[in-house]
Amino acid sequence: MSRHRTSARTGRPFAPQTLMMGYGYDPFLSEGSVKPPVFLTSTFAFRNAAEGKRYFEWAYGLKERDPRHDPEMGLIYSRLNNPDLEILENRLSCWEGAEQGLVFSSGMSAITTTLLSLVAPGQEIISTNPVYGGTDFYFEHICPRSNTPVHRVCAGTDAPAQVERLLRERPGRVRLIYVESPSNPTNSMTDIAALREVIQRVGQPPEGQEILLVVDNTFLGPLFQQPLQVGADLSVYSATKFLGGHSDLVAGAVLGSSSLLREVGVFRTILGTMAEPFTCWLLLRSLETLSVRMEQQQQNARRLAEVLTAHPAVARVFYPGQLDEEQNAIWKRQCQGSGSLISFEVRGGEEEAFRVLDTVEICKLAVSLGGTESLVEHPSTMTHSDLDEETKRQAGISPAMIRLSVGLEAITDLEADLVGALDTIV
Repeated sequence: MSRHRTSARTGRPFAPQTLMMGYGYDPFLSEGSVKPPVFLTSTFAFRNAAEGKRYFEWAYGLKERDPRHDPEMGLIYSRLNNPDLEILENRLSCWEGAEQGLVFSSGMSAITTTLLSLVAPGQEIISTNPVYGGTDFYFEHICPRSNTPVHRVCAGTDAPAQVERLLRERPGRVRLIYVESPSNPTNSMTDIAALREVIQRVGQPPEGQEILLVVDNTFLGPLFQQPLQVGADLSVYSATKFLGGHSDLVAGAVLGSSSLLREVGVFRTILGTMAEPFTCWLLLRSLETLSVRMEQQQQNARRLAEVLTAHPAVARVFYPGQLDEEQNAIWKRQCQGSGSLISFEVRGGEEEAFRVLDTVEICKLAVSLGGTESLVEHPSTMTHSDLDEETKRQAGISPAMIRLSVGLEAITDLEADLVGALDTIV
């Protein structure tokens, strides 16, 4: 199974959960070790000078490698490639049926390296709003320095129509459309397939290029949503979250076609934004339990969403599958699950939200999400504090909102903890 995604005997494709246990790794190249070792080396030896020359020609695009006749690409230097990095990228690509995956030192390095490599100065981006706070800061404060205008549309049901209007107004200017679905922290669902249809129907890309659709799949992926299967060109992740799943690493990833990721990979090499070997090894460990973790977290979250909806201190719950009719229709077409991120508004404002956050015992008051432990935070003053008040209002981020990342604790304990904290503001 180390080199194949299908059974050598029957041709039957293996499920991603199975591939996470051995795909891309040959134990007998590492003394029979069942698990890949951590390759803590900065550089790799060549058998001879000709081999070193050949590897560098391929690595820097000086010559094209012919897979029919040429030997496999070898290892050069851990800023370019490393066994742990390559095994991890091979396994990640299985989840969305991607041709290739790239892994980065953080989610933000994955996002920024991708955008820098694919959007030239003077070209434009359309982004849904809200997005993760770091992404928003990049759009608002970094992109203007490179003359890269970013136009914002509201995430959700009307996003495709808003994108269509902007594309008609700005022919030949827009290079990339960036989407978070579900959005952070409001869980608004944006129809990826509808955006692809809009691009194909009215999009006029910069000369000699195409308009790219990039989706941040951190909240539901890769188990409950696969953007590449419904029209996205690239699927980006903060691998710190569910992919890592234990709150003990920081990393990012991008999945997509080899042709697009070739340019992204060049930028990663030169900018030095790749993940280091030990982080890759930790992610390989985490991928083996990804499915069971996300399924159990979802089961806990669905119960807590019901509890929150029924509690008199809660004004509104934002959770996929429990949104309005149009939003739920998008969710049903696009997703295979609800995930374990819940946002909710308490009755009152910041004071009441803070009282709940300061009262919970099991849920830890911390940013991030997707780990084995439950986390709560206040988006307006924490993850999205850089947004001005009007932008927060437009995005639906109120002072009364709390974001909850549901973990693997006993659901009876989580329910009692949350209800007890909410009872203090009734």
